Parts: sequence; C-alpha cells; structure tokens
Amino acid sequence: MTGDRMAAAAAVPAIRIRSLCKAFGRNRVLDGLDLDIGRGESLAVIGGSGTGKSVLVKNVIGLMRPDSGSIEIDGVETVGLTGRARDEILAKFGVLFQGAALFDSMTVWENVAFGPVHNLGMPRREARDAALAKLAQVGLGRVQADRYPAELSGGMQKRVALARAIATRPQILFFDEPTTGLDPIMGDVINDLIVECVRGLGATALTITHDMASARKIADRIAMIHGGRIIWAGPAGDVEESGNEAVDQFIHGRTEGPIRTAVHVS
Repeated sequence: MTGDRMAAAAAVPAIRIRSLCKAFGRNRVLDGLDLDIGRGESLAVIGGSGTGKSVLVKNVIGLMRPDSGSIEIDGVETVGLTGRARDEILAKFGVLFQGAALFDSMTVWENVAFGPVHNLGMPRREARDAALAKLAQVGLGRVQADRYPAELSGGMQKRVALARAIATRPQILFFDEPTTGLDPIMGDVINDLIVECVRGLGATALTITHDMASARKIADRIAMIHGGRIIWAGPAGDVEESGNEAVDQFIHGRTEGPIRTAVHVS
C-alpha cells in the first residue's frame, strides 16, 4: 500500500455514524445523531438515563436496526448488511455488557473461551489456556476460573466480562456502563483495567456511561447525547469548559438548567 493510500485509510474513522434515527412508538430516542470515532481512539458518550446511550450501542453492534441513517465500520456500511459480510464486521467487536451478562450455566473460563471456541474455531483445551491468560490480565486466577458467575462478587463478574470482551483480540471494544453497580474503589479498578486492555490491544473503544469519573479516566474524547443527538464533543480535558449549558449541568449534577427531569412525588 502506498503512502497516500495508507494515509487515506488512516483518515477513515473506525466508526462513522450519520443521521441515525431510532424510535419506539412515539418516543424518538435517536433523532439524526452524527458521531465519528477515530481508529485507536477511546470515546465516552455521556448522558442521563433514557437518553439513548444503550440504544446507540445496540444499533452499532447490530442488536437493533435503525429506522434510518448510516453506520460505517472501517468505511463499510453496516445497516442492512447480512450473511458473511455481517459476520466479518461482528468479528471485529468485543463487548462488555451492562450487568456483565455472563452465561450462568458456564464456568468462568468457559464464558471467556466462548468467543475463541465458537467464533475462531479454537480447540477447547487451547481455548481454556487462552482464557486463563485473559483472566490473569484482569487479576483473576485458576480458583475463580472453575467457578460459576453466581459464585463471584459483582466486581469479579465485571472483570470476567472484560476478559471475555478482549478474548478474541477485537479491533473495536464497546463498554456499556462498565462501573454501574460497583463501589467507587472497584469502579476505579475496572476503569484502570479497561485503559490497560484498550491500550494493550491498540483498539478503538466506545464507552457509554453516566459516571463522569469513569469517562474522564477511560476516554481520550467525550461526547454528550441529549435529545437524541450529540450536543457536544471534544477532548476529555475540555469537558469542564465545554461552553454548553446542558453539558455543564450534567457533569456537575445540577437540577437547574436546560435538562429537565420529571420528578413524581406520591
């Protein structure tokens, strides 16, 4: 590949979203959302509950189909993509779901080995060794590997979920509220592990969160979703000086401002 072609390829975002719309009945959750995530960039999308953060990720990874709009992965349009072409896109992804979403009937190591076995065709014994190595990366050993998810604490389950997300060495990682349900100390442990794993893989990362401490630590860049659109995006260090009233209200947790929250008192 020539220098010009390499430069052009590098200029194509890992994820490019344009005019993305998704509604549930009369509730228009995504309303013409635009967003770019560069290759090797770690982006955190912040916003309140019900603003469409999870819906955004589910549309990007194909768990939902948008009503309209474009989602390109490495320059390939994925909306409507099926068959082998779709599988090739999905093979680039690793996902840490909110609540970990581990398989209860599988041991910890089997959870981590699921992708290598079923997606990469790795032999079971080799996959177990690979799973143990990934678990070691997130601070878990053989004792935990042979247990079932229900036997682990919430923090350990998140670590297992992270090990599973990176098990196939994905190019693009998605983190859905990675610190939800964790105490501040364990949340910070997870944040550190995410940073370490993303850098180790050289992966692109999209994190959705309402936790500003997590967003600041994980992300190179932060974007805020409100009203179904991205209303501000910039370097993580600039979020305090965004100049956007809604962003300022959200990051400081104020009730007064352009973001209105209905409170019902019985």
